[in-house]
Amino acid sequence: MNIWTRLLLFAIGVVFASTAWAADKNIGEREYTFKCAVCHGATGKGDGPYVDSLKIAPTDLTVLRKKNGGQFPFERVFEVVDGRANIKAHGTRDMPIWGNEYTEEAVEYYSEMYDILNAELFVQGRILSLITYLRSIQEG
Repeated sequence: MNIWTRLLLFAIGVVFASTAWAADKNIGEREYTFKCAVCHGATGKGDGPYVDSLKIAPTDLTVLRKKNGGQFPFERVFEVVDGRANIKAHGTRDMPIWGNEYTEEAVEYYSEMYDILNAELFVQGRILSLITYLRSIQEG
């Protein structure tokens, strides 16, 4: 799926999302704080409180653009977050597969009116919000 398809699905997802959830400007930051900061740290530098319990230090998320020739690696970040990309350095998946967790939450969110389109939009909306936040914390 290319970036434009994902952006279109995200836009549609925002329309279907609850008014309070869609209106919140800090969705990505909240996702990061609750899902990522424990390993990657509050500022994204890879210095979260769980660092000592991990076999391999978490990535410094503030230099993704710098390490990718000045371009934020949107596609790669999306695939890592949703679980499609395997991180070889991690061996078995120490990092949770958020796409799976978000899908489970989508089933709860939509309960009786659940369908696969709404679940996919819900998942992609949350991931895209998180990626938008990650883009905002890039250095240089």
